Amino acid sequence: MRFVAIPTTVVRGYQAGGPDANGQVPERMVSDGGGNPCRHCLKMIPAGAGMLVLAHRPFPNLQPYAEVGPIFLCADPCEAGGGEALPEVLDSPDYIVRGYGPDDRIVYGTGGVVATGAILARAGEVFGDARVAYVHVRSARNNCYQCRIDR
Repeated sequence: MRFVAIPTTVVRGYQAGGPDANGQVPERMVSDGGGNPCRHCLKMIPAGAGMLVLAHRPFPNLQPYAEVGPIFLCADPCEAGGGEALPEVLDSPDYIVRGYGPDDRIVYGTGGVVATGAILARAGEVFGDARVAYVHVRSARNNCYQCRIDR
């Protein structure tokens, strides 16, 4: 299994001032260092660094299950994060882990809140369901998209 960040081409569009999922220009702010996870480098945005706040839809097409929500990104270009290890951005005590089918719709019965240290084990269980194509990791408190897990 591999943690996957938002694609670099999408992020570079946002960083260049391209419209977000709501058709708005991303807001530019300065990180206070208090928990602003970049969904591209999958690291925390340090205090004093520029960041973008925008609406993102991590799905290829509009459909009823294509959730849109707020995310943070580094304002300046950063390297894409990801890989087999738990990313730095996942520093809360727990997260929602939920499976999606090849049609980008929720696979019912796969979602639940799990302790951060159990994310990979739970994702492995979810991938045991043949209907699941990929997994989202989302905030357990606000449902914000964090990253994707692929097989």
